[in-house]
Amino acid sequence: MQEYIMALDQGTTSSRAIVFDTEGRIVSQAQQEFSQIYPEPGWVEHDPMEIWETQIAVAEKANKELGKKQSVAALGITNQRETVVVWDRMTGEPIYNAIVWQCRRTKDECQRLTDEGYAPLIRRKTGLVVDSYFSATKIKWILDHVPGARARAKAGELLFGTIDTWLLYRLTEGEVHATDCSNASRTMLFNIHEGAWDEELLTLFDIPRGMLPEVHDSSHLYGVVRDKRLAGIPIGGMIGDQQAALFGQRCFAPGSAKNTYGTGCFLLMNVGDIPIESDKGLLTTVAWRLDGKLTYALEGSIFMAGALIQWLRDEMGLLQQVADSETMAKEVQDNGGVYLVPAFTGLGAPYWDMGARGTIVGLTRGSNKNHLVRAALEAICYQVKDVLDLMTEESGVPLSRLRVDGGAVANDFLMSFQSHMLGVPVIRPRLVETTAFGAAALAGLATGFYGGVDELERVLAVDRIFQPDMRPEVQELYYHEWKRAVERSRNWIEK
Repeated sequence: MQEYIMALDQGTTSSRAIVFDTEGRIVSQAQQEFSQIYPEPGWVEHDPMEIWETQIAVAEKANKELGKKQSVAALGITNQRETVVVWDRMTGEPIYNAIVWQCRRTKDECQRLTDEGYAPLIRRKTGLVVDSYFSATKIKWILDHVPGARARAKAGELLFGTIDTWLLYRLTEGEVHATDCSNASRTMLFNIHEGAWDEELLTLFDIPRGMLPEVHDSSHLYGVVRDKRLAGIPIGGMIGDQQAALFGQRCFAPGSAKNTYGTGCFLLMNVGDIPIESDKGLLTTVAWRLDGKLTYALEGSIFMAGALIQWLRDEMGLLQQVADSETMAKEVQDNGGVYLVPAFTGLGAPYWDMGARGTIVGLTRGSNKNHLVRAALEAICYQVKDVLDLMTEESGVPLSRLRVDGGAVANDFLMSFQSHMLGVPVIRPRLVETTAFGAAALAGLATGFYGGVDELERVLAVDRIFQPDMRPEVQELYYHEWKRAVERSRNWIEK
């Protein structure tokens, strides 16, 4: 019997299931989108039962594509982080829709906590900033706004979970209520130093301890699937999506980092077994816990990456398709002195200027659309350098290499220029599904499919390594000019 590992990759807009062999090659996969619910401006919800039904359906489909002499040895779960579900302990029925990580309904509650001076306490314990992005205020909102919910929670009748916990509960037909350290660390209720739920924070948010799941290692035998559609498969891994990509990219050593180039960018750097507190807006998070040992990461986000190239295509009409950007950037020798700062919704780390706005500087009569497209691709790389330089500064751990994933990594110009700007190799894997593989690999470690982390070093074959090849004085000049351009974009919206 040929055995494989499966990942349930539950995202913000779709549920996917992917089956891998021992070498990380995809054997089968299935995907299904689900509804996005917008009750009010700025509010985002999902139907938890629709998430469950789409996820089990694609898992069943991917499993059925295997032959009779093939089977799934282990299953891992990776998920959209911070999204919350509250359900009835006895019936398993949700009492309200899932409140999605994108939802801004609790921003006033977060402002109140900040105004009352709780931000330093929360930051010190959790590594997070006070923001409606995270789970705690979402749970509190459900308890405060669903009739009878708070009394039922105090009576032990309700359970809470992020999406990994919700899927685990359904897969095991209510037998297991648990999460892993990476997802727990995104709730604003978890003490990342102690590796446990924090009683002071539970009191602050008025959330009963009995609602919360048990917390385990990211690679752990959580239970066995009882649902008849996948019955008998061991569940051996759970991890948040960005941490799953960090693991799937084999960023096991301090100083190793991954960047996911999507609509925006998610950068995570492994900083080892001691959490680094950021003074300049980076998040400190649990990367994973293996054999009881916590590994931490610094996390930074970039608002505009692939979305910038889409803007050039859809709003400016400079491209027919996103892939044209590489050809156009190579049509000119350099950027012609043109710099584009994509501060369409403000600037994140390390500037944190919500009054900044998009700016193009350095235009001359000789500037053309190729210069502008090249400037946009370069801007993505400059932003990544901004955040990684900050990570290196605050962690004291030098960047050794950058592993990359996401749709935009197919652009060779982008990857090459990124390497030039960072001065380190940029490694593009042959397998693009690093998030799903990270979750599947953790399940494989828990069930003996893999003998140890060292076995993963031979998995995920490299597609290409981009090496830095730009004279230091040229690199310094380009980056200096970028910084000047950023200053021109700042504080455009006057308070």
